[in-house]
Amino acid sequence: MKRTGAQIITTLLERQGVTSIAGIPGGATLPLYDALIESKINHILTRHEQGAGFIAQGQARITGKAGVCLATSGPGATNLLTAIADARLDSIPMVAITGQVTLPMIGTDAFQEVDTYGLTLPITKHNFLVRSTEELLEVIPEAFSIAESGRPGPVCVDIPKDVQTAEIEFDAWPEPGQKIPPMQPEPSDIEALAAMLNKAERPILYVGGGITAAHCCSELQQLARQNNIPVACTLMGLGTIPADDPLFLGMLGMHGSRSTNYALQEADLLLAIGVRFDDRATGKLEEFCPDAAIAHVDIDRSEIGKLRATNLSVAADAGLVVRQLLPLTNRANRAEWLQRIAELKAMDPKMHRHEDTHPLGIIERVSEIMGEGSVITTDVGQHQMWVAQHYPFRKPRTLLTSGGLGTMGFGLPTAIGAAMASPGKRVVCFSGDGSILMNIQELATLADLNLPVTVIIMNNHHLGLVRQQQELFYGNRINASRFETVPDFAALARTFGVRGTNLGSETDPKSALADALSGSGPCIVDMPIDHVRNVYPMVPPGAANYQTLEGAAHDY
Repeated sequence: MKRTGAQIITTLLERQGVTSIAGIPGGATLPLYDALIESKINHILTRHEQGAGFIAQGQARITGKAGVCLATSGPGATNLLTAIADARLDSIPMVAITGQVTLPMIGTDAFQEVDTYGLTLPITKHNFLVRSTEELLEVIPEAFSIAESGRPGPVCVDIPKDVQTAEIEFDAWPEPGQKIPPMQPEPSDIEALAAMLNKAERPILYVGGGITAAHCCSELQQLARQNNIPVACTLMGLGTIPADDPLFLGMLGMHGSRSTNYALQEADLLLAIGVRFDDRATGKLEEFCPDAAIAHVDIDRSEIGKLRATNLSVAADAGLVVRQLLPLTNRANRAEWLQRIAELKAMDPKMHRHEDTHPLGIIERVSEIMGEGSVITTDVGQHQMWVAQHYPFRKPRTLLTSGGLGTMGFGLPTAIGAAMASPGKRVVCFSGDGSILMNIQELATLADLNLPVTVIIMNNHHLGLVRQQQELFYGNRINASRFETVPDFAALARTFGVRGTNLGSETDPKSALADALSGSGPCIVDMPIDHVRNVYPMVPPGAANYQTLEGAAHDY
């Protein structure tokens, strides 16, 4: 059979199961876009390439399968870099396909030429510069295999324009790229891990996004329950165990609850699974779990011992480890340890019902309306931490948030991708007035698609988390964190053809919020909040996790 490179790409993507791609065309990708006309793949025209990257992430974070985005050469490719780096740090499978100038023009500073291969090298799991049309038959399936195998991550495929237009003859299509079977743990490691766990009097499970990636949330819950082990989650680990489970400690770290951080100080065994000992989780590393033996399970061998020395390390798939560990563990009672955990939890500030104009009040109200299993995306800032602390996540893949890179502008396009991957479900995006403006242009994409996405903008006319740190740690010298001009977001939404409401001007904000979370199509909610509200508890940067700053009663 005879096909052009562009036709080969689209057919291989179809065979890979790809049904939609987000992107923006340009000169270096026009052959590929021409081939897409004859393809079954639905193209989503975004208004910025970064939006395309986050739409692909939204799909990937919901399904666990690699999302796909397209960008042309030069500025198109560089606009994708933030979304690619974000996927790398949060271990999200993604395939980014970029156009490149023709092979003879590479290295000549041609129009819209950048070294995409070199730029993406440090922020991808793997990348390719395709130098012949024949290579596409191998590279495209391999890109998906790499992105989805082991520790997931982004792969960039840079394809010169003449590779897309050249026509070749070949006999058969290659098989789609398959996920490589995960690494098996050594039986001796599992036995040693079980012995440590059975001996421990005050163990804690410290779990992150690796549990979700390994599809072993139910087994993790079984391990915790049959052995009475409290579970502390990273931001990326929220949802791996239901928030109302008695063994759920909550989120640890900078904005974790005081009881969680204190319990970790008293643990005699920390079983860390699918985590990387991130500084926002551990605080001052030398004082993190000082009396605990450390057992670390991670599929990425390079994470083992990178930041914290371990007493036992297992470089293997988390799901395999947990499943093989279950029959070897004792059904321990640990009544004294659970009693101590209860005492620590009793020391936390008491939660109370908040008014509907309070940030926590609106989070409570949304959780009541949306119910269990609803998909929540966030941008980055105070609203993100309030959601992480107080939204009752009960299932995996229901909180989509930028953890490692902390990318403002993440929430809206990711919500679009999540809604595409969750037909019939309303997706809620919590944002801030600073974050939403980073990718506000994707309201046009949302309007095009008419997806059931509600964006709730907690509007305090500030970069809230920046202002909070300036207040607490820089002598209240506020600089470059207050916005002099803030748009009317509800009115702005309507200019895009999207429903918009401002809860500050509604006579019945509760009813208005319920309306915004129902019906068909998208809706933008402008929620004015007091700019002096801070997120508590908070561990000062560089401090140990037990050195927690507490707020006033109205902060909880």
